Amino acid sequence: MTEPAGTLQPSRGRLVASFRSLSNWVQLGKFAVVGAVGYVINLAVYRTLLDAGLHFLAAATCSFLVAVTSNYTWNRLWTFRAQRGHIGVQGIRFFVVSLAALGANLAILDLFVSGAGMGKFMANAIAIVLVMPLNFIGNKLWSFRKGRT
Repeated sequence: MTEPAGTLQPSRGRLVASFRSLSNWVQLGKFAVVGAVGYVINLAVYRTLLDAGLHFLAAATCSFLVAVTSNYTWNRLWTFRAQRGHIGVQGIRFFVVSLAALGANLAILDLFVSGAGMGKFMANAIAIVLVMPLNFIGNKLWSFRKGRT
């Protein structure tokens, strides 16, 4: 059975409404600012560790840990302020989402460096950007989801 023209299924309607919501776009902008700061921190630590002779995957993991700490703090205090719940619960969720993003980042980084012969620094810079949407969606929908902790 089909629905009358002009009606939306409830889930589809929520999706459309979320794209129209200014607050979601503002939140995405804040997430991007926090992410940009984390990106600079990540790449600075990564470069320092590469220069110190650490393997590129180990350097990427360590730089991730430093950047994710900054990102969690600023996303909790600023980006998702209205959705703050229990700090431990949200922290664990944020870390789980970030670990998934790290796994994707390391896979892409290794593919770019080992498979495509790309430079280690540029490969990581691109991999971080490619994984950012996964990070935002996971944190928006799970780590800092409204009304639940």
